[in-house]
Amino acid sequence: MNKKKRIRFSIGFKLITITSIILAMTLGAMIFVASYFFRSDNEMRVRENTLQFAELMGRQVDIDFKAIVDKVGLIGSILQGSRGDAERMQEIFNDDKDIVFAAVAAKNDAGKPYIQNSLINSGLVPGLAAEPRFILDRIQPLLAVFDGSFAGKYTVMNPTAELSEFDLNVLAIAVPYRMIGSSEASSILVILVQMERFANIVRSEGIMRAYIVNAEGRLLAHFDQSQVREGGDYSNKRIVQAMQKSGNPNQHIRYEEDGRYYLGSFQKIDFAGVGAVVYVEEDEAFAAVYSIQRRNFIIMVLVLNLAILIVFLFAKTITRPVKRLVGAAMQVKEGDYALDIQATTRDEIGNLTDSFVEMAQGLAERERMKEAFGKFVNKEIAERAMKGELKLGGELRDVAIFFSDIRSFTAISESLSPEEVVEFLNDYMTRMVACVNQTNGVVDKFIGDAIMAVWGTPVSYGNDIENAINGALMMRTALLEFNSNRGGPGKPIIRIGCGINVGPVVAGQIGSHERMEYTVIGDAVNLASRIESLNKPFGTDILISQEAYERVRDIYITKAMKKIKVKGKTAPQSIYAVIGRRDDPQAPRSLDAVRKLVGVDMSHVDLGKDVDEGEVKYEIIE
Repeated sequence: MNKKKRIRFSIGFKLITITSIILAMTLGAMIFVASYFFRSDNEMRVRENTLQFAELMGRQVDIDFKAIVDKVGLIGSILQGSRGDAERMQEIFNDDKDIVFAAVAAKNDAGKPYIQNSLINSGLVPGLAAEPRFILDRIQPLLAVFDGSFAGKYTVMNPTAELSEFDLNVLAIAVPYRMIGSSEASSILVILVQMERFANIVRSEGIMRAYIVNAEGRLLAHFDQSQVREGGDYSNKRIVQAMQKSGNPNQHIRYEEDGRYYLGSFQKIDFAGVGAVVYVEEDEAFAAVYSIQRRNFIIMVLVLNLAILIVFLFAKTITRPVKRLVGAAMQVKEGDYALDIQATTRDEIGNLTDSFVEMAQGLAERERMKEAFGKFVNKEIAERAMKGELKLGGELRDVAIFFSDIRSFTAISESLSPEEVVEFLNDYMTRMVACVNQTNGVVDKFIGDAIMAVWGTPVSYGNDIENAINGALMMRTALLEFNSNRGGPGKPIIRIGCGINVGPVVAGQIGSHERMEYTVIGDAVNLASRIESLNKPFGTDILISQEAYERVRDIYITKAMKKIKVKGKTAPQSIYAVIGRRDDPQAPRSLDAVRKLVGVDMSHVDLGKDVDEGEVKYEIIE
């Protein structure tokens, strides 16, 4: 019997899993694609905005620097006193809104730069006018930085840190003043310009941040004024390094600093190698993208949960009928065809339920037919006949043949009414047939009070003759039990005789296409019938042939009877009475014990004649 297979994954679980996977993959793909394009669009916008902002910053810084340089000639004239008296020139200088300090510097014979003349815009910084010497002492060390201006170059730096005690946010610009050649100046003009105008240029625009550096990467202006006061070195910044190396004046890059990613653009200007930088932190630039992603994932989770709930409820409409069908199938497997299920849906499951119920009804009808058919023929034969496996014709088989008969049945039936005869025969036959079935035999036919049975067809179990003799011994026991409640009017005690032979026969369907009977025919059958009739004259209940004895001599206790010549046989036959099994401690050990057990009275035995039939079927020759 096959064991019930354990369900590993239910249909509902599979439906929920597959639906969840498909939804998760679909929504995930949609979120990924939407986020990718949204991110790409944002990145493009950030790139365009930073590039434009950097370009605008660079253009404004370039304009401002050039505007300041345009004043250099006038400032130089003021310092050299070539235009009126000094007081008048100071007043003009004090009216300037950008320049805080101006000085003409030259080199001495030792090549060391020094300040020749200077002016302080007391209108912008009144406190500095009282301490001219003090500020000159701070400016003097910075002249070395402007050495490039003596070579004809413009130089810009942030001296805020050196002038911190004056609380000045200024830029220092050095330009060649008096040239002594195409690339050499005998003096330079150094000016300090207020940072305010440049601070307005680098102000923050939304998430964009900006700063300005000089050619060496030193900070000139920053959106955070505290950074300007420190005057930091930005030459180690990735974007500054890229700007210094790039041949393109305006460019956008993505770079990493301190574990963070940035999107930045720069704009180089012609004046003194100054560059404007605009950058955006990537997390800020894509904050909207990440926010939408989070919202989309939340929506996806909600949709998945809703889908799982819907699929779960839908799956129950499938799994419940399927579980009922499984239960019904197990019920049918156990042989119970009275199904109490009906279709609850109008779909394939509903059709399957209706078909399954119809199938069970058909099986029930088939079982009823087989059961009814089995009352007339053996169930195995009935099963094969219903399957169409039995055809007209036969095959040669080696089988054990059994005959049994009730002794003095004619006399018994005459003392009973027809109803009593039928009743006791049915009771007797039921007990005897059960012994045949339990030992894998097949009842071939009933011949009045006689029973004919075979072992080895249509199915052989290998020990057919042993099974046949076991069946006869079981009949002996069953008959003793049957007789235990009998004796008296209407319930006579009966005796039977059994004859068993083994040999080749033709087994199969005998008859016509309209009416067939499964039986066996052959000489071995006739001999078994003759052997059965010898039980009365020998005073026995079970006799077997010489061929049967040779196959089971070591299994049973037997007694050799006198040789006989059976009608239809020319050679003498050896016949053996079966006493019991050797391995059965309860079995009789002698023929006299058997006769006593079954109630055989040898005083009435007449060797050589069957008084019931009045026909001599044998001749005792020894």
